Amino acid sequence: MARFMVMAVAALCLAAGPAWAQKIEQGTMKRTSASDGPGMFNAYCASCHGLDATGTGPAAKALTKAPADLTRITARNGGTFPEIKIRRYIEGADEIAAHGSRDMPVWSTLFRSMDPGTVPLRIQALSDFLKSIQK
Repeated sequence: MARFMVMAVAALCLAAGPAWAQKIEQGTMKRTSASDGPGMFNAYCASCHGLDATGTGPAAKALTKAPADLTRITARNGGTFPEIKIRRYIEGADEIAAHGSRDMPVWSTLFRSMDPGTVPLRIQALSDFLKSIQK
């Protein structure tokens, strides 16, 4: 499954044109520490959302729907970071109705393939990281 995710992101970037092909590394998904929110974001999310989390990653242009600016979650929610909602979205428990079908990968599947016991910690660490980068 982890290798599939990397291949899917690589295919999206390759479809965007030859300039992207030089920047995509194919292989197995890098294993990250379950408590390293920034590391997980860089490994699993930045290809679409960008290293700055504004939705400008190298795969963004190849997607039919632009990735969200994750630095504005709090601003879009009346000044409050919706922690439970974000954790459930990362896990795949909830869809956002305005988005229609779920286009973002459900990361809990990847996390379970690494170590099922660390799924809650990984989801919390990612959520905490997202909360820390709000503008």
